[in-house]
Amino acid sequence: MTPARLRTLCLSFNAAVEEFPFNPETSVFKVLGKMFALTDLGARPLKVNLKCDPQDAIRLRAEHPDLIVPGWHMNKRHWNTVTVDGALPDRLVRELVEDSYDLVVAGLPRAARLRLDRP
Repeated sequence: MTPARLRTLCLSFNAAVEEFPFNPETSVFKVLGKMFALTDLGARPLKVNLKCDPQDAIRLRAEHPDLIVPGWHMNKRHWNTVTVDGALPDRLVRELVEDSYDLVVAGLPRAARLRLDRP
């Protein structure tokens, strides 16, 4: 997964935007004002913070101990830091980003979720 492909993936979701609220290097991907991914696209190795179901977070950390760790500077129960330098399959990275987006959307108010469903 290259930085360009990660950015494209994050922006491929409905109403997703990229913002830089912390500094010019840190991309924050949001849906309707709520963050679902945070990364420094210029960092090596490339890492991304993603929201995760707490049970899945524990399982993923156990299955990929050095590649998926508790979220750096995040709520460690709900966020993972995922190293996307090629050691994890791109398919898994895509699933984790999509799951993060879906979890954030599920937490939005009903009216906001309905706005996302409109074409």
